[in-house]
Amino acid sequence: MTSNPSPGRYHLLLTVGGRPVQHGWWDAEATARRKFKRWIGDWGRPGARIVLTDDETGETLTAWPEEA
Repeated sequence: MTSNPSPGRYHLLLTVGGRPVQHGWWDAEATARRKFKRWIGDWGRPGARIVLTDDETGETLTAWPEEA
């Protein structure tokens, strides 16, 4: 029996109107930050919020828009 591997330390969450729409996890912070920027280009519109967190520490690394 194999166990499921961790989805990745760095977690992106896209919410629209306060509801989760999309998640992504990456092992490398640099990759997660590139995806964060891309998600802003793809999904950044009124009512959307994109948050990058470090699941290991629980720290929010960055968010768009900056204030919610």
